[in-house]
Amino acid sequence: MVAPLSHVRVLDMSRILAGPWAGQTLADLGAEVIKIERPVRGDDTRTWGPPFLHDKDGNQTDDSAYFLSANRGKKSVTLDISQPEGQEVVRRLAAVSDILIENYKVGGLTAYGLGYEALKKINPGLIYCSITGFGQTGPLSQRAGYDFLIQAMGGFMSITGEKDDKPGGGPQKIGVALSDILTGLYTTVAALSALAQREKTGEGCHVDMALLDVTVAATANQALNYLVSGKAPQRMGNAHPNIVPYEAFAAADQYIIVAVGNDGQFVRFVETAGRGDLAADERFATNEARVANREVLIPIIQDFLKQRPAAEWIAAFETVGVPCGPINDLGQAFAEEQIVHRGLRMDLPHPVTGTVPQVANPIRYVDQPLDYHRAPPTLGQHTDEVLGELLEMDAAALAKLRDAGVI
Repeated sequence: MVAPLSHVRVLDMSRILAGPWAGQTLADLGAEVIKIERPVRGDDTRTWGPPFLHDKDGNQTDDSAYFLSANRGKKSVTLDISQPEGQEVVRRLAAVSDILIENYKVGGLTAYGLGYEALKKINPGLIYCSITGFGQTGPLSQRAGYDFLIQAMGGFMSITGEKDDKPGGGPQKIGVALSDILTGLYTTVAALSALAQREKTGEGCHVDMALLDVTVAATANQALNYLVSGKAPQRMGNAHPNIVPYEAFAAADQYIIVAVGNDGQFVRFVETAGRGDLAADERFATNEARVANREVLIPIIQDFLKQRPAAEWIAAFETVGVPCGPINDLGQAFAEEQIVHRGLRMDLPHPVTGTVPQVANPIRYVDQPLDYHRAPPTLGQHTDEVLGELLEMDAAALAKLRDAGVI
């Protein structure tokens, strides 16, 4: 397969997660992604461990699992952009790039002469993607924004976790940095749509992505629940605000998920469980009725599900088309035969460790698999290659930059 973005070059000046996630997605789709990192330290997440990768002899390396999760497919170039020589290298790279991704504070790169307006003069077709916590405008635009804070301010934590009056109740963040991940994905969509627009106009643009905007947008049905009703949704544990039964239940040996999405599934669910009478009860006959009477129905369901082991229930419900399944930890998830079949776990060649484990991109082109051609890079692994080949710097020029601490 010819990679969809094999004609695209990305200058990734971001760190942590949202920007790198966008860069990795573009790299998976075939773009050449040049990651700019600080000399010596690199991306902050290289040190966010344990766990850390170990080399062929079992010695711990300087690269954390966190860094490895978001930087596949990139070329690492070390560059001190606080020095004029480093700024000039960025300008030269931007001049031959299609997309630039950055997540500095508002105005951070402008102070170095590397803001959108300055680089637009060098490359009018550049798509300049800025990622911040709160956006380029507004009363909070100058504040730093991290995923945990944004999950709280954007509403995620008000609807995640057990009810306040139950054991373990209270606000909870989602178990991964979802505001960052979703912002990375929205940034990818924005960059690709800007590329399509550039084909019509020949001009690039400045993309303004804010974690807070993305988080509020991603509350989806819960946001509309509030906007339509005027009542802010509350934490409900594993229950669903609009569908019943749709939550976790204890079987005889472990918890299972039951996700009844319509009235027909409910009939099959209770009939398979030997409680067909519940489908005929007007309190439970429709989803609207079940939502109104959830406090009555849920204990009844919990009582009969406790009578048999999880595997029996799952097999029985799957036979009649009722969505049901186990609650896996990640070890169990990667062992699931469907996940194994789909190849979500993979290994890529690595210069220090031999191989490094990775999670495959979920984007699939039927009969045309993505080509994962490069593992997450070691710090500065491609500095000489990129500056030498792309910018045609000779050994003497590279040595001069290195001696000055620029690369």
